Amino acid sequence: MREIALDTETTGLDPEHGHRIVEIGCVELVNHVPTGRVYHQYLNPERDMPEEAAAVHGLTADRLAREPRFSDVADTFLAFVAEAPLVIHNAAFDMKFLNAELRRIGRPPIAGDRAVDTLAIARRKFPGAGASLDALCRRYGVDTSERTLHGALLDAQLLAEVYLELLGGRQPDLALAGEDASGETTAAAVRRTARPPRPHAASPDELAAHAAFLAKLTDPLWTTLDAAD
Repeated sequence: MREIALDTETTGLDPEHGHRIVEIGCVELVNHVPTGRVYHQYLNPERDMPEEAAAVHGLTADRLAREPRFSDVADTFLAFVAEAPLVIHNAAFDMKFLNAELRRIGRPPIAGDRAVDTLAIARRKFPGAGASLDALCRRYGVDTSERTLHGALLDAQLLAEVYLELLGGRQPDLALAGEDASGETTAAAVRRTARPPRPHAASPDELAAHAAFLAKLTDPLWTTLDAAD
């Protein structure tokens, strides 16, 4: 099963207020495990960068001015994600921005039911506990030492590790109970290989030894039963 762990960085919190995506990071997963294929792109937002946003991801308008616009890379991005489910932490946020960018260039939106929201899974799994990506990394011992600032590709890579843990751990191929993307517990099917029965026949020496042993028994039960019949 192919999925895409995805994260974005933006100029702000709401595309309806003119905010734009400035970075997209994607990690390909097959059977919930990263394959090594990634998609990473900085984007020119064609607007200024608020200081509070730059403080989060470290990207400035000057730094992004030489990067392509979303319209320039839309085909490449859409080809990478294809029809795969999108694993996103707080999916409503990123999906809102992605669909705003697609709408701006006249492309159809990505269907909401393609998103697998790890924030929602974590809240169901650990009600009342911290469910941010940082909190989940701490819970599962995922190394965040390289994360001095938010970055879309790094966060997508961390998310891929967290997602695997949310589904039941780092050995997904073991045929044990796990959780599906909805957070429901499922029992994995056990694969068994059919083998032909092995013949087991006593040797002549074994048969002779058995007969000699029976001859030593006094009034064995089966003799009594045979007489009764």
